[in-house]
Amino acid sequence: MALRFSTSCLEDSIDLFRYYKKLGDRAMAQMPDADLFTALDAESNSIAVIVKHLAGKMRSRWTDFLTSDGEKPDRHRDSEFENPPATRDEVLALWEKGWGTLFAALEPLRNADLGRTVTIRGERRSVTQAIHRQLAHYAYHVGQIVYLARHFTGEGWQSFTVPRGESARFNADVEAGRASQR
Repeated sequence: MALRFSTSCLEDSIDLFRYYKKLGDRAMAQMPDADLFTALDAESNSIAVIVKHLAGKMRSRWTDFLTSDGEKPDRHRDSEFENPPATRDEVLALWEKGWGTLFAALEPLRNADLGRTVTIRGERRSVTQAIHRQLAHYAYHVGQIVYLARHFTGEGWQSFTVPRGESARFNADVEAGRASQR
């Protein structure tokens, strides 16, 4: 997914959040249902658990984003790693609800809001810092989702980027596209 040119940190951040959501969407769409609930070992999280954690964090951070602490008193982080949703539909509903909360909080913001102050776990941060902190955290977990989905899908995996062994062909296609635009 090509990102569009922008000079707005807010627009770029929203675009990146959309990009990472789309990566997670595409990864989970490719994999068998049962493997959404499979952990690689006792100390690892399944995709369903990662989604539950992300949804809990998104709800806490983005609900009343500008006016209340980003760590809501009713969030119980440890419970996000227990009793994951039981079906693909439940996993995807949590996923969509979390991202919906994030976009509902960010889309009304304007560049002038980036210097405002918010609180997370009692610490004051600029809106820009809060957004970047979450962007980094979500990218980390979406990377885990993509990695696990790739692992469980195996040979049937459809690459999101240039597949292994295809770099030369990809570069030739890019160059041919540039030549045709001249």
